[in-house]
Amino acid sequence: MAPSPDMGIIIRLVITAVALWIATLVVGGIELQTDSFGGKVGTLLAVAVIFGIVNAVLRPIIKTLGCGLYVLTLGLISLVINGLLFLLTSWIAGRFDLPFHVDGFWPSAVLGALLVGIVSWVLNMLVPDGGDDD
Repeated sequence: MAPSPDMGIIIRLVITAVALWIATLVVGGIELQTDSFGGKVGTLLAVAVIFGIVNAVLRPIIKTLGCGLYVLTLGLISLVINGLLFLLTSWIAGRFDLPFHVDGFWPSAVLGALLVGIVSWVLNMLVPDGGDDD
């Protein structure tokens, strides 16, 4: 039995938070600047929400406006765009005084966004999220 659609949103949020946590451990320049366990969990969940909103709002607009660049670069421009969206997420998190920071575009933001995308994809394959996969 699959979880409800509402639970699917929570599952995706947690998966994104786990992916962000792994990125802080693996990629240099992505920092979670708190020592308490509760602070880390809260920060990662908040950053996951910000990351989800940034992607939900800006990605469709960028893909539509930059369609030619996607075709011209055979999709490689998506690495640049994902890195910029990840950097924007870090900037917004800083405005909310969240202890999450990405040092710069290359390599931190690009590799961080790539790793978050891969880890999220793998975890979403392993964990049912209540979607209509029937």
